Amino acid sequence: MLENWVVTPTCLPLVLRRCHACASGRFRTSGKFRVNAHHKLIDAWLLVLCTACGETAKLTVLERVNVRSVPPELLDRLHDNDPGLAAELLQDPLVRRRNRIALDWAGAWRLDTGGPDHLDREVIDVSVRFAARIPVRPVRLIAEGCGLSRAETEKLITEGGLVSAVRLNGKLSGDFTFLLKR
Repeated sequence: MLENWVVTPTCLPLVLRRCHACASGRFRTSGKFRVNAHHKLIDAWLLVLCTACGETAKLTVLERVNVRSVPPELLDRLHDNDPGLAAELLQDPLVRRRNRIALDWAGAWRLDTGGPDHLDREVIDVSVRFAARIPVRPVRLIAEGCGLSRAETEKLITEGGLVSAVRLNGKLSGDFTFLLKR
């Protein structure tokens, strides 16, 4: 029987970027946007706050874009400070590259396994789905979901008791499946 596990975000991740005021390297997302219009052009920024000093920094979302080329739904979401839009934009590789930021997902996600009823079975076939692009080591997910230590999980991989089509030792942010034989 195939088990379905889901990795879901619990909050927005921290933004890794150097603060100009205090040289801290972490910002938390306020979920608020600033929109500024220049005649027919529009700029939009996602506001982030330094975790050490509280200084505000702006992450560029739109820069000198013609207002008519921006979908009205996006403008409404920007003006309404939609937290879902903030989460979507932090996931966007273009926004991260343009602003030279990385994300710190530590403590911002959880693994939903559907209950502990699979822990006593000899063979477990699991499909892991990511609700957001959260980079996590599959070994960590498997250890947490099966109630094993990381060392036990690594041992199962080397002995062939834990198999998958993907490499389980690196970080992964996409869906995968694995088979665990105890």
